[in-house]
Amino acid sequence: MKDKTIDYVLRTTWLAVNKMYNEEASKFGTTMATGFALLSIDPEKGTPSTSLGPKMGMEATSLSRTLKTMEEKGLIKRKPNPEDGRGILIHLTEFGREKRDYSKEKVLTFNESIKESVTEEELLKFYKVADIINNKISNKQIYNQKEHILK
Repeated sequence: MKDKTIDYVLRTTWLAVNKMYNEEASKFGTTMATGFALLSIDPEKGTPSTSLGPKMGMEATSLSRTLKTMEEKGLIKRKPNPEDGRGILIHLTEFGREKRDYSKEKVLTFNESIKESVTEEELLKFYKVADIINNKISNKQIYNQKEHILK
C-alpha cells in the first residue's frame, strides 16, 4: 500500500506482535491468548470469570475455550466466588503462577526492546494517539450512527 492508512499500520503492527508472541508461546506448547489470560488474572485474589472477557477484549466463546484449555493444562482452577454464590473465581495454580511470571517477562522484554529504540517523547505521543483512537471509537465519534440507518 503506497499511502498507508492509520488502520493499515495498526492492523499490520498488531498482526506482527501477535505472531511474535504466538511463536514464542508455541515453544512452550501454549498461545498468546493463554499468556494474556494469565496476566489478566489477579495472582492473589483470583478474578471473576465474568470480568475476564471484557478485561481481555475477548468474546465469551473464545474465553471459555481458552479457560477450558488452561484448566486442562493445570494453569488455573475455578472456585465459587464467596461474595457471589452464582459466580466463579479463576485462580492461578502454582504452575499457572510460574507461567504467568514467564509471560510477564516476555512482555517486559518486548517493552524494553521498543523503549531502547524510541525516545520517551515518541512513546508518549504513541500512547496519546492510541488513547485518542480508543476514545473516538468508544464514544462512537468516527461514524455518525444516523448515516447507517437504511431508509
